[in-house]
Amino acid sequence: MASKGLQDVKQQVEATTQEAMMAAGTVIQQVVDQATEAGQRAMDQAAKCTQKIINKTAKEALESFSGFGKKLGLLK
Repeated sequence: MASKGLQDVKQQVEATTQEAMMAAGTVIQQVVDQATEAGQRAMDQAAKCTQKIINKTAKEALESFSGFGKKLGLLK
């Protein structure tokens, strides 16, 4: 009878452990997903900022060359 009780306790402990491991796995996956999303948002923001800088630099360079060309009489 005592061994039957111990067997039941063992099964309950194993089931509880399995449930805890599954819950931990779910939480870990959620954390990984959130980190991935945050990383993607950061990369998107970095790309957007880089593109703005490139556009601004290109515009300024074009304006400078245009002004230089006008000074030399190459452009009207």
